Amino acid sequence: MSGMNEKKQVKSKKRVADHGEVFTNEREVNAMLDLVKHETERIDSRFLEPACGNGNFLAEVLRRKLKVVDQRYGNNQMDWERYAVIAVSSIYGVDILEDNAKECRERLYTIFDNFYTALFKDKCKEECRRSIRFLFDRNILWGDALDFTNKDDYRINSIKGKTFSGYHILAYFYVSWSLAIPELVSQLNLPYEAEYKMALAMHKPNK
Repeated sequence: MSGMNEKKQVKSKKRVADHGEVFTNEREVNAMLDLVKHETERIDSRFLEPACGNGNFLAEVLRRKLKVVDQRYGNNQMDWERYAVIAVSSIYGVDILEDNAKECRERLYTIFDNFYTALFKDKCKEECRRSIRFLFDRNILWGDALDFTNKDDYRINSIKGKTFSGYHILAYFYVSWSLAIPELVSQLNLPYEAEYKMALAMHKPNK
C-alpha cells in the first residue's frame, strides 16, 4: 500500500455514516504506541486490535517488532525467520468490514516481505512466506468485535464455506498462538486447554 493510502483517514462519507469509519492518523498511531514502546519492541508481546480497519496500528506494531528482529537476528536467516514468525503470530485484528480485513492482511504481509527480501534477497524461502500468509489469514478476521461472543457468522479467510461463533474465534486465537509459542501459553490464562490439546494432536509439523 502506498504512503498516501496509509495516511488516508476516510474512504467515503457513507462508510463514516454507516460504520463510523475514520482511520487513525500516522502521527497519533505513533504517539499512542510510544506510550507502550517497550511492548511494541518486544517480539512476543501480543496485540489485539478489535477495530483494526486496514491496519494502521498493526502495521506500525509489526514494523517495530521486525526492526528488533533485524537488529538481533539479521546475521542468521534461520533465527530471523523463527523470530519473525513469533512476531507475526502475536498480532491479531478484527474488523467489521470485509474489505478492511482483506486489505489489512495484504498490508501486513507486504511489510513482512519487504523486511525479509531486503535482508535475504534471493535466499528468501517460499515456505516461510507461505507460513506468514497462513498466520495473517488466521489472525486478521472479518467480524464485529463489539458483540464478539454472541454471533455465529465470523469467517476465517483460509477456511472457505464455514462460519464460526465468537467463542470459536477466541479459542482459535488461543490455539494458534499456543502452537506458535507453546512455552508461553500459560500466560494467557484462558480456558481453552481442551481445544489446544485437540489442535496439538492434529498438528503434524514437517520433519
